[in-house]
Amino acid sequence: MSSPRVRKVADRIKVIVAEMIEHRIKDPRVGFVTVTDVRVTGDTQHATVFYTVLGEQEAIDGTAAALASATGLIRSEVGKQLQMRHTPSLEFILDAVPENARQIEDLLARARESDANVAARAAGASYAGDADPYKKKNEPEDESVE
Repeated sequence: MSSPRVRKVADRIKVIVAEMIEHRIKDPRVGFVTVTDVRVTGDTQHATVFYTVLGEQEAIDGTAAALASATGLIRSEVGKQLQMRHTPSLEFILDAVPENARQIEDLLARARESDANVAARAAGASYAGDADPYKKKNEPEDESVE
């Protein structure tokens, strides 16, 4: 579990990076970026910034290249605003959560479709034997021997 100080640093870095991307980074390759999370090591020497990009693979690749080239500028601004002794190094990673959510939604849609098919087949079906095949304690057993 991270300390409150580390969580505070991570939250502050998230805000600084988001503001930098929105206002100071003028690279045309930067697409519609959302900073989703920042994780900082316990010694606050390294920060991993997770982001998502709205668009196709071309926009994702362009944004990754633009963020890689702007890492130094963003890191210097993080250092200025945090006023820490050591500025954490930054690493930008594309967040996989939207893709995972899309896959889960596809799986759920297939499961719903399969359930609807089973319900449609069961609607007109009848039991192969009796409706209740289990014997009850209070019912006499049929003991006719032939």
